[in-house]
Parts: sequence; structure tokens; C-alpha cells
Amino acid sequence: MHALPDIHKPGLVVFDMDSTLIQMESIDAIAEAAGFGEKVAAVTEAAMQGELDFVQALHARVKYLAGVKESLIWKMADNLPYSQGADDLLRFFKKLRWRIAIVSGGFTWFADSASMRFGADYVACNVLEVKNGELTGRLLGRIIDGQAKADALNALMMQYGIPREQTIAVGDGANDIPMLEAAGLGVAFNGKPALREVADICIEDSLVGLIDILK
Repeated sequence: MHALPDIHKPGLVVFDMDSTLIQMESIDAIAEAAGFGEKVAAVTEAAMQGELDFVQALHARVKYLAGVKESLIWKMADNLPYSQGADDLLRFFKKLRWRIAIVSGGFTWFADSASMRFGADYVACNVLEVKNGELTGRLLGRIIDGQAKADALNALMMQYGIPREQTIAVGDGANDIPMLEAAGLGVAFNGKPALREVADICIEDSLVGLIDILK
């Protein structure tokens, strides 16, 4: 295991969002609303376990979302099921003036809501194309996959002038592996087996468990 960062010195913590800060997978929730819940959830699970290429799986699932009204997603974004202990953990980092980033394979509406709630310094997530108030079933811009998450952590580290040993990454699925490996301390929260293998620390149930370890 890597050494723990000095929590009283400047640092950077990078969070995955789906099944980490919030207890849902964005794409599954939208698909459920579109009537394709089971089909999409099966692909999501295989991708999170590392059995499918993340980007291919993402494009395949997003196609099912064509025709979903954006207004429906806004309602969902206002009622996100935040993970137990998320507010406490983020307040802990804020109080110590750590930089907070949310880097997610999920989507703008949910990531923006989470970012506002937690006062994140940086957010990167996937963007679903909207035309005439409905999803088209296509993505816009760079896909946030496992490598993009690691790239974001490295870029923020440089931007904020924070040494690697003062960085923490928190995630749950196989697409978080590169990010956890890039960080000084990799934390799996309710982690899938593939992620637990590379994590320095594994915590379950509540994110508050990380406060106890870092103090």
C-alpha cells in the first residue's frame, strides 16, 4: 500500500460519480425511464466488471436513450440518491481546502448537480446530444473512459501544483482502475473485484470510513 497523504497539506481528491458519490448508474436510470432498463443494466454491469470495452459498451447503451425527454432527466438530477457519508466526506476535504474533482462516465445533468452540492473545483463527464428537447442517442465530445479519468487526475495535479503523494482517487468499477493507479492513494468504495485488486484501501457502506483512515 502507498503511504497515506498528509491531510493537513494541500491535496487533490478525484471522485468517480456513479455508484461512488451517488447510488445509481446514470445511464441505467435514464434507460429505465425509457423502458430499456434491463437491456442497458446488463451491459453496464458487464462493463463495470471489466468484461466489456467501456467505450463500445457506452455507445451501445446510449443508442437506447434516443427519444428520452430532457425535462425527465432534469427531474432525476434534482433527486439524486447520494451515497451514505458523501456529504460528510466532501465537507471534510473542503474544510481542509483540498481540491475536489468529479470525473465521471456519467452525464452532465447529474455531474453538475453533484458538483454544485459538493462545491467541486473541476468536473468532467460524458455529454449526451439533445435536439428539440430530446436525447438523440448520440454522445458529444471526448468520451470519459478509464484513461480519460487518469489523464484528468494527472492534468489537475500539474495545474494545481500538487505532488502525486498528495492525491487520492475514489471509485467503484473497472473503468476506475487507471485513475486509482495514477493517484498517490487509490480507494475502492463498494468496489467491484477488478478494482479491489488494485486499490490501496477498500471501504464499504459509507464514505465516512475514509475520514477515519485519513485523520
